Amino acid sequence: MSTLIVAFPKLEEAKTVRNLLIHRGFDVAVPCTSGAQAINQADTLSDGIIICGYKLSDNMVYTELYEYKPKSFEMLLVASQNRWEDCQDNGIVCAAMPIKVNDLVSTIEMMLQAQIRRRRKLRSQPRKRSPEEQKIIDDAKHLLMERNNMSEQEAFRYIQKCSMDSGNTMVESATMVMGIYQDV
Repeated sequence: MSTLIVAFPKLEEAKTVRNLLIHRGFDVAVPCTSGAQAINQADTLSDGIIICGYKLSDNMVYTELYEYKPKSFEMLLVASQNRWEDCQDNGIVCAAMPIKVNDLVSTIEMMLQAQIRRRRKLRSQPRKRSPEEQKIIDDAKHLLMERNNMSEQEAFRYIQKCSMDSGNTMVESATMVMGIYQDV
């Protein structure tokens, strides 16, 4: 599950929001007061959401924080509406001050669900092979076609089945096939 990072200029504000979110069942990291702390915290985590105010104690503005944060993190700006000037252009989600607890929670849940959908979509896409990896697979297919009288589709399926049976990647299985036939 994604971790939330709470960053506000005053430690009391950050702790209050953190405690509120923990009470609602969210995984929240240590509260931060500066942009540098938030970025360091994000660098130690895989993904999540940074919830922040307009300007932090080290004078870092939310746009700078957005620029320096890891790409796997999203950002939720909690500020008055007149401070939202750059939000719509770069994908920062905004919540108006004073924020209601239910609005904050539902916004965070919506953002977390979007992250989950994005992760699933990335996982379901086939991994792109480099030209070198594709050449290894093609060489193994041609070797199988030549030595075992297989069609190209049969050779591919054979390498694919070996890969699934052994738990190796297609490239590793193709390399093993080539190693077996080159020794003969």
